[in-house]
Amino acid sequence: MKGKLFVIESGVDASGKATQSEKLYKRLIDDGRKVKKITFPNYESQSSALVKMYLNGDFGQKADDVNPYTASTFYAVDRFASYVTEWKDFYQNGGIIIADRYTTSNMVHQASKFDCKEEKLDFLEWLWDLEFIKMKLPIPDEVIFLNMNLEVSYQLIKNRSNKITGQIEKDIHERDFEYLQKTYENALWVAKQYHWFEINCTQNDMLKSIEEIHEEIYQKVKAKL
Repeated sequence: MKGKLFVIESGVDASGKATQSEKLYKRLIDDGRKVKKITFPNYESQSSALVKMYLNGDFGQKADDVNPYTASTFYAVDRFASYVTEWKDFYQNGGIIIADRYTTSNMVHQASKFDCKEEKLDFLEWLWDLEFIKMKLPIPDEVIFLNMNLEVSYQLIKNRSNKITGQIEKDIHERDFEYLQKTYENALWVAKQYHWFEINCTQNDMLKSIEEIHEEIYQKVKAKL
């Protein structure tokens, strides 16, 4: 009996995905559930080597320098390696998977490189076929979309270290505000297109508390179990 896959996604970095994934994981463990938490890209694995090269700017100093189909394969291979070697058996035996990012991140980031709606739709169809049909990766049972204001997120990004290097220098996504803006706008569109469960992280121009956001996520996931 296959398990459940819940994805925590956003349109921008520094939106609290890692924090909320960890809180949900611990809450479900406390509930006595069989749970595993995963993160993409899987920087601890050799399978993320091309992702690291891409984000470090080895293939071009701007995100748009790399074709979205090409960039997406880097991430897809990393996900495939993670699935087969780390969580396939757990998932197929009824385990609950909490994913900080997933195929959904390619839908958000790489699809934003297209200005033409028809090309964007063609890409999303190709991506779905590549990862869920050909690679046979599990389709999420629910995608929880954290809608964080872009300006707030950008300020948080500027004050945190690079996830790959640990240094203050930003990757090619994080240092390109125009790209981040396109990605955020695309994420809002994709979230509606695929009926993701959207959580607005602000209320009355103020950030919601971590606990408030967590409770919304937990109640949605609980209803699906």
